[in-house]
Amino acid sequence: MEARDVLALGLGVASPWRLVDQRLDMDKHPHVLEILLEAERGAEFSCPECGRRCKAHDFKEFSWRHLNFFQHHCLITARVPRTDCPEHGVKRVKVPWAREGSGFTLLFEQAAMTLVREMPVLAVARIIGITDKRLWRIVEHYVSEALRRLDLSDLTAFAFDETASKKGQNYVTVFIDADRKKEPVVFATPGKGKTTVKEFKAFLEAHSGDPSRIQEAVCDMSPAFLAAVDEEFPDAAVTVDWFHVVQLFTKAVDDVRKAERRQTQLPAATRWAVLKAADGRLTDKQLAALVELEAGDFLTAKAWRIKEKLRWVRQADTPHAARWRLSHFLRHAREQIADGPLFESVRKALETVEKHRRRILRRWTSTHSNARLEAMNGLFQAARARARGYRNEATFIIVIYLIAAPLGSLFNSI
Repeated sequence: MEARDVLALGLGVASPWRLVDQRLDMDKHPHVLEILLEAERGAEFSCPECGRRCKAHDFKEFSWRHLNFFQHHCLITARVPRTDCPEHGVKRVKVPWAREGSGFTLLFEQAAMTLVREMPVLAVARIIGITDKRLWRIVEHYVSEALRRLDLSDLTAFAFDETASKKGQNYVTVFIDADRKKEPVVFATPGKGKTTVKEFKAFLEAHSGDPSRIQEAVCDMSPAFLAAVDEEFPDAAVTVDWFHVVQLFTKAVDDVRKAERRQTQLPAATRWAVLKAADGRLTDKQLAALVELEAGDFLTAKAWRIKEKLRWVRQADTPHAARWRLSHFLRHAREQIADGPLFESVRKALETVEKHRRRILRRWTSTHSNARLEAMNGLFQAARARARGYRNEATFIIVIYLIAAPLGSLFNSI
């Protein structure tokens, strides 16, 4: 078998195309191997619109970047015909080795996408020798096509939350299928608030989903989120995830600590001592800080005890026990803080829990939570690093889809 036949076999060249020449340009760095293909004389080609076999009208030369040949860059060059279809007129035919409009072969793009799912985009661009901007266009194409095929007809419960897209008030809101065990992300959009829920509803309807079949939505206590779910998914029950209840009181404890610190000296290591769980991984200094806070009857200690009592509520075995414990918690917490001026954040937290009591108590009857989405937030923030080189919200969302959406085979879009 001759070298030309080996190259043709490796490229998968089939009739009416044939390999006619190859040349290595040693003057370029890195060196470039150019493989020349041409169509057989008198061959007919399929009309790209209807598939009808037609003769070539004219030809134009195109080149595509291919996988490296050893250490050399590789280009495929071919004169591509236009067909003269009696019904659709003159149209450029599609070549079997590249998608329409791309300057890369399918094998090159497949290799690039495989690397992108494992490495930062900027690093992949450097390895394969193209600009990160061109690489992002490849990634965006395949992810968009895979999302277009997404079928949400079985979706009946979803959870959603925002995650920071970069420093400052910049967010992306992520929606997951609460029943999917793997790759649960089904939609992500820039921003946060009511408009994101409206956009999700439109996306759901565009992908065979039915808003009236949604039985449950899981989110935090954001007034905008709750109002949007009531408006866009009126048949869905709303569950407030317990994580957000704990988060609410953790922030309130920190606010009390900051306010009290301005008035008196607090024990060293107080900050992290009160933010961590009492049974968490506390250092010796943090344990000593808690003991000193309790002994000194600091206001921060009272706020911390209220936050820790949430654990007792969460451990309720039944919905009835949870209702009783939550009522007891609210009454006890109000008695503890009375009218203390530094407890304003705690009072607001208690009012918020009271307002959303029914939705919080659904935690004891629902099988869904935001725990998976919260756990995935770490992956999403790691994705911000993978978006280096062409940083914006759109690229951040693309990487979120790459690592956590049910995209199936990205190359079915070829």
